[in-house]
Amino acid sequence: MNPITLEIPSRKGQVSAEEWQTRVDLAAAYRLVAMFKWDDLVFTHISARVPGKHDEFLINPYGLMFDEITASSLIKVDAQGHKLDQSPYEINPAGFVIHSAIHAARHDAQCVLHVHALNGIAVSAQKGGVLPISQQSIFVLSGLSYHDYEGVALRDDEKPRLVADLGLDHDFLMLRNHGLLTLGATIPDAFIAMYLFETVCTIQVRAQAGGGELLQVDPRIVAGARQQGKAVTRGAGAGALAWPGLLRRLDRADPGYRS
Repeated sequence: MNPITLEIPSRKGQVSAEEWQTRVDLAAAYRLVAMFKWDDLVFTHISARVPGKHDEFLINPYGLMFDEITASSLIKVDAQGHKLDQSPYEINPAGFVIHSAIHAARHDAQCVLHVHALNGIAVSAQKGGVLPISQQSIFVLSGLSYHDYEGVALRDDEKPRLVADLGLDHDFLMLRNHGLLTLGATIPDAFIAMYLFETVCTIQVRAQAGGGELLQVDPRIVAGARQQGKAVTRGAGAGALAWPGLLRRLDRADPGYRS
């Protein structure tokens, strides 16, 4: 049986080189989310700011699976979620309520990544949230905020509370009873942050399933986690270190995202 190919015209050459590279990286992030099985059919989002534009963003077409996303299929929208590209697809309004609020408040964030990964949702439903029980957890806890569940994110009046809960210097947001969100100065940074976030939640769920008493990390170690992270990555950032290898893995398995 031949695979079905979506007929989406290429935008390469129709946008700037900088925008095209952002499109390629964002499409790769979608495919990697599918590869790591964090996707929820078509119902979550990764958005990226268009280079050189404060009020233009790229986001997924509503209805495409994450392993179908390509650089050309991504839709450009303004800060209100209005389409700036011609596309037969719409965008999910609930998704862009969250993303537009964060992009408007956090100009340092090129990328906002939100998933409904199973272990992340499981921990988001736990009153204690993320526990300091693993080496990975200290890096999340050093920049973690929480936002209480208010129903499906359709109302603009939720935006100020979402932004206030996130704060100005945190890159990890646990949406209670809902899922996980990360942001980054680059698409690779936001992706690696999500890899870390979901890994932390997976470790926690497995540790709790063991039934024994959990040993917690000394708070003084958590307090120094950001500095330790800079030392481990030699100041380059985890995204810059891991992204080229992730793209090589993706190109071996699923190179169609580049079209």
